[in-house]
Amino acid sequence: AALTVRFLTRRFIGEYGDMEFIYSHNLTVDGREILFHIWDVPYSQADEGSSEEKRIQWADSFVLVYSICDRASFNILPLKIQFIKATKEGMSQEKVPIVIVGNKRDLQHQRAVSSEEGRLLALSLDCGFYEVSAAE
Repeated sequence: AALTVRFLTRRFIGEYGDMEFIYSHNLTVDGREILFHIWDVPYSQADEGSSEEKRIQWADSFVLVYSICDRASFNILPLKIQFIKATKEGMSQEKVPIVIVGNKRDLQHQRAVSSEEGRLLALSLDCGFYEVSAAE
């Protein structure tokens, strides 16, 4: 989510360890002011059972970021997305907005996950897909 915070606030958040944060930011979209709350959860803390369910219930949409240089971060996405959908969509019939983002596009020489794999996963799970570089 450092990537999302950078996009919204134009600030770059460096390596900040294994802590979770909630960032707030106002943005004008189509003439309407919208307040975003972004709950940034490091991967190391994302598997805490009831805590994870609480985070999912809190959120209206999800951005799952993986490193294109780290296959393990990509491989965990299907289970995470299925859990999110089961938790959110089980309560309502509405589709939950989920976007998969491959980060570190600037590190092509270290790529372990192809763009095509990311696109196919997103398509198969009915999610949006982007590849970006937070460093750029």
